[in-house]
Amino acid sequence: MVLGVVAFLVTLAAVLAAAGHAGYLAMLTSAAKKRPGGQPAVDFARKRFPIAGVGLGVTLLAFLIGTGDTAGADIFAILLGGGGGIASVKALQSTQSKFRRGDF
Repeated sequence: MVLGVVAFLVTLAAVLAAAGHAGYLAMLTSAAKKRPGGQPAVDFARKRFPIAGVGLGVTLLAFLIGTGDTAGADIFAILLGGGGGIASVKALQSTQSKFRRGDF
């Protein structure tokens, strides 16, 4: 029971982090398309979309695994979701720092 709640909270936070990265890239692409000379930023965001997609997929998989009734599934979901969430946050930070420095 308690392990299931922990798995739910960890995987939910991971999904939100991964969705945040994908959302940031979507907003960046949308804003860059509206500006003259924004094509390099659009290209940069498009290169980063697969990273965000994989992170979102992994965390969604962890969320689905966490809906199982066994303790083993919950532990695996916590590990998978935690790793995917941390990786998504690091990828978001990397994307933001590269964009702010103009490394695209």
